[in-house]
Amino acid sequence: MKALVKQKAEPGLWLTEVPEPAVGAGDVLIKVLRTGICGTDLHIRSWDGWAQRSISAPLTLGHEFVGEVVETGRDVADITPGDLVSGEGHLVCGSCRNCLAGRRHLCRATVGLGVGRDGAFAEYVALPAANVWVHRHPVDLDIAAVFDPFGNAVHTALSFPLVGEDVLITGAGPIGIMAAAVARHAGARNVVITDVSEPRLELARKVGASLALNVAKTSIADGQRALGLREGFDIGLEMSGRPEALRDMIDNMTHGGKIAVLGLPAQEFAVDWSRIVTSMITIKGIYGREMFETWYAMSVLLEGGLDLSPVITGRYPYQDFDAAFDEAAGGRGGKVILDWTA
Repeated sequence: MKALVKQKAEPGLWLTEVPEPAVGAGDVLIKVLRTGICGTDLHIRSWDGWAQRSISAPLTLGHEFVGEVVETGRDVADITPGDLVSGEGHLVCGSCRNCLAGRRHLCRATVGLGVGRDGAFAEYVALPAANVWVHRHPVDLDIAAVFDPFGNAVHTALSFPLVGEDVLITGAGPIGIMAAAVARHAGARNVVITDVSEPRLELARKVGASLALNVAKTSIADGQRALGLREGFDIGLEMSGRPEALRDMIDNMTHGGKIAVLGLPAQEFAVDWSRIVTSMITIKGIYGREMFETWYAMSVLLEGGLDLSPVITGRYPYQDFDAAFDEAAGGRGGKVILDWTA
């Protein structure tokens, strides 16, 4: 089968033939229809320091996908050939304290699809049935392909109650934009999002952000004044991994505010802990999705009318992967999709 592979320990990707994956007793074989390009895939393609430390070549990339079930192992129940599915890309041990307690998203032995094992940028992918999410209601294939990052957005945005709250999101990448849509849909009063990319800020406006601020020109405090906020933001969602973004967020939170942090910084940095303590600010780290509570919430949000279509800004046949990766790396648009049916 065709697959997009990190074939050598150097920059680049290779479209090549690889064997179809084996299907164990508890596995599901999926014919891949569409995939989404993630920042992780960009790191692997460029072969940066993180990739060099984390990846062993050869490796088939990809963890954002939607496909059709074509075969199931003998021990698999409730999943049948023909089902439309997406996959949870964190494969867990099942036997540690957190897994046994039902907190699989906290497993210390997590292996990442397309990072620690061959992934979904291929014509077929095999996954444990426990990692397969069946779409029981109609869903657009492009949106189903990005359920993984959509889950990051939902997990972050729904970490704290949102109804009637004023929400600040720092970082208008695709996940930040999806989080803005979720926060608005879930009942936030105001949703303010910041970035320095005007095209991405415009996408945030399309999904319902109350105010999209270019912080190279306008401060968050100016945004507060424009909305008539007197005491700061109730909820903060940090999506950028930028030190200045988190610092600005802390400076603009109300006393007792709550911050969920998804953005991964490149290195350690200082924050004003005295401000956090004296303002009684709660900070919660977010990684991945809650399995499978977040997935259930995603499906319900879409059934309830949440529109993520503006977030999909690029579509390419898989043979044009270089152009697709170049667009994704440009940092000006939303999610870029590869079509594996061409």
